[in-house]
Amino acid sequence: MDGQLDRRAELSEFLRTRRARLKPEEVGLPSFGRHRRVPGLRREELAQLAGMSVAYYTRLEQGNGRNVSAEVLDAIAGALRLSDAEHAHLLDLAKPKRQKRKSVARTQQVRVALLQLLETVDTVPAYVSGRRTDILAWNRMAASLFGDWGRLPVGERNWSRLVFLDPEYRDRFVDWEQKASDMVSWLRMDAGRHPDDPRLSALVGELSVKSEEFRRLWAEHDVKEKSHGVKRMRHPLVGDLTLSFETFRLVDDPDQSFVTYHAEPGSPSAEALRLLASWGTDAAAPSTLTERRA
Repeated sequence: MDGQLDRRAELSEFLRTRRARLKPEEVGLPSFGRHRRVPGLRREELAQLAGMSVAYYTRLEQGNGRNVSAEVLDAIAGALRLSDAEHAHLLDLAKPKRQKRKSVARTQQVRVALLQLLETVDTVPAYVSGRRTDILAWNRMAASLFGDWGRLPVGERNWSRLVFLDPEYRDRFVDWEQKASDMVSWLRMDAGRHPDDPRLSALVGELSVKSEEFRRLWAEHDVKEKSHGVKRMRHPLVGDLTLSFETFRLVDDPDQSFVTYHAEPGSPSAEALRLLASWGTDAAAPSTLTERRA
């Protein structure tokens, strides 16, 4: 894979896969029997729903979205029944913001105040993630729960690499398939915002070569953004945990997120976290606090 993702191809595939998942009867159109040449809606059916000519929509789906208006994209998003995250992704692909090259390659740094906050929040696992699902900084509890990221080479401190290439993480997440799907969705969103990022392109290329599961999920073009939810973990020392996570995007840098995990008070999972906190470095031999620069 070359130094950047093909934005036109990304737009084309995204629209095609979103159209393929809709059935005519779901949007009030006749299905014309069971023998349809394509899964889901035809281009002419989608164009009808969006209120535009078939020729215009066809050009857009072929990746020729130059000078497309926000109103047209909104109409297509409505016809395709896109989620908010999918709608935002469509806007990124069709009308990318003009960025200087250095804005893509610039070093991501975690603010000192956030590093201090990570040290303060010492009873729950917390970390800061950045572009390409890179792990930028974390506290001792995060290392105890997820493993000692400080022992990894800098280039391997990345959630997507760990989830798809490290067998330990396949065992650590009970719902591994869901975690894997979440990672691919994050990378898709990042690709829409930064299609000319060579490091992102290289990561996608590496994962595509080394992981069949990644290739399958990447080809589905699913996009979602989960700011909170529940993850079931399996820790080698304290066993199974059910933890709620919260993800906070930074207002001054939307490419960074502050993520925390916590357990229901009084639950077995809360007791497990308390044990991890009391064991400290004995739980995973983590560094006290580590920051890496992307």
